[in-house]
Amino acid sequence: MNGRDGHRGASRRGISERAWGALFAGPALFLVGLLALAPLLGAVWLSFHRRLPIFGISEFAGARNYWLLWGDERFWAACRTTLHFTGLSVAAELFLGLGLALLLDRVLNGRAAEARWVQAAVLIPWAVPTVVSAQMWSWLYHPDYGLLNYLLQATGLVSSPINWLDDPVRALHAAVLMDVWKTTPFAALLLLAGLKTIPRDLYLAARADGAGRWAVFRHLTLPLLLPVILIVLVFRTMDAVRIFDAVYVLTGGGPGNGTETLSIYAYKTLFQTLQFGYGSTLATAMFLVVLALTAGYLLLLRRHLREIAS
Repeated sequence: MNGRDGHRGASRRGISERAWGALFAGPALFLVGLLALAPLLGAVWLSFHRRLPIFGISEFAGARNYWLLWGDERFWAACRTTLHFTGLSVAAELFLGLGLALLLDRVLNGRAAEARWVQAAVLIPWAVPTVVSAQMWSWLYHPDYGLLNYLLQATGLVSSPINWLDDPVRALHAAVLMDVWKTTPFAALLLLAGLKTIPRDLYLAARADGAGRWAVFRHLTLPLLLPVILIVLVFRTMDAVRIFDAVYVLTGGGPGNGTETLSIYAYKTLFQTLQFGYGSTLATAMFLVVLALTAGYLLLLRRHLREIAS
């Protein structure tokens, strides 16, 4: 029985093809709604309440929490810290990941056995749990016994040890460096997979026409790789905006809240001061930031795909 006969058979029984599709997709949609939408809606609902269980306070507050959020300097400072962290780390991971992917693609082209081992080795930093990575980097940054200070002093670049985590600016960039070390391999492997989808015949044709390496990269590799680059940006931006465990283990949000991100501020509000209503407002605001950035990337991707189609 071909597809048309099957469709006729289903129609005869009074069930359309679209209804069968909705029926089969129903369990998946239910699970997505249960696991993703329910907590989100619960946080939004709590954000309109003033709830302090330790004092037995639970009352509807309307938009009061959002009004407080608008005038909360600590929230805006956490926003600036989060966006600074996100901008620096995502840009560095994309740049280094693209360079690493181009290198691996060039060196390992046609060498499948070696490629598997090299790709597995490259993934090691990303495979290490984030908490372990943060603790390891806190030892590297240790002012007295850290490897970083030892190397800088041994090479004569500094004359005395530097406490990398006692200054807000240094601590924030130390956290950025740790995040770049950990997640650049993830970006590199995604970009490498994108490079493998570009037909080799296009490179041969470009070189036959006399195009140099820079021209090939700018006019051939980069446009064809742009959808994958946007996907990498979406994944990494979402993770960077939600960064919590790495910075919390490394600095605890200090010194002086100088490295406090939105996630850390929401965590402290929710679980240290037990302000469930205002903490949910912070979590909702962070979700809206992630949603706005992701929507921007998806619009860029959609525009690029339309340009290719036209």
